[in-house]
Amino acid sequence: MKRHPPAAPTLSALRLFPSTFSIRTAARRRAWMDATGRHFAYRCLPMVMANQAGWMLASGRSVVAEWNGGAGRDDLRVESEDGTAAPASSQFGHGILTWDIPFLFRTSPGYNLLVRGPANWWKDGAVALEGLVETDWAVATFTVNWKLTRPGLAVRFDPDDPICMLVPQRRGELESFHPVVAPLESAPEALQQYHAWEQARNGAIEAILDPARPANQPTQWELDYLRGTSPGGAAAREHQLRLELRDFDDCADGEPGAP
Repeated sequence: MKRHPPAAPTLSALRLFPSTFSIRTAARRRAWMDATGRHFAYRCLPMVMANQAGWMLASGRSVVAEWNGGAGRDDLRVESEDGTAAPASSQFGHGILTWDIPFLFRTSPGYNLLVRGPANWWKDGAVALEGLVETDWAVATFTVNWKLTRPGLAVRFDPDDPICMLVPQRRGELESFHPVVAPLESAPEALQQYHAWEQARNGAIEAILDPARPANQPTQWELDYLRGTSPGGAAAREHQLRLELRDFDDCADGEPGAP
């Protein structure tokens, strides 16, 4: 009997009503990283990979919020710039800014949805709150919330600013790990590779501090991880330089593969 490969897991956004909200794959670039000298921040591949690890949700409308430090709902002033009702509101008090999301998210059986703050992206005076939702069965929507942290500071969200990052997680996977702490000497191969890496790093730091060295010249130590190689030249079995997430398809006739 011919065996068929398992179906790819699905992430669906069931639109409740027309809105200005949009969902897009998370970009690898960040404005603050672009502003670093010679784009130096992009040499950190783990950070660049984290930038792309999910989908971003934006409201499509601007909102300005200012908190006076009080605990009441009225202690957070929320306004839109076009004079219409703001896309976010104060529902819980304590300086918490809330967006009601016009989607019901569904995932394949066994998958949760981590609703987190946008990776390596922030607002001065506000921090994203995060939640883990069992979206394979829940029929209730969730809200996206940011906690304002600086009373008296007006915090602005532009129409294209991401208000959250959506990251599916297989339920129970984190709990299946058996974490241990052990001396490095208990892993001879790792010990040898670590010392080679440490030596390369120390040499790289000396090179970076050399005033005669060009500022934009990467060191071999930096290139090892980028290329997926150890200091001895051994290649990693698997190595990624970018994530290729799929865009959301617009299925006007219904949800394909609905759980």
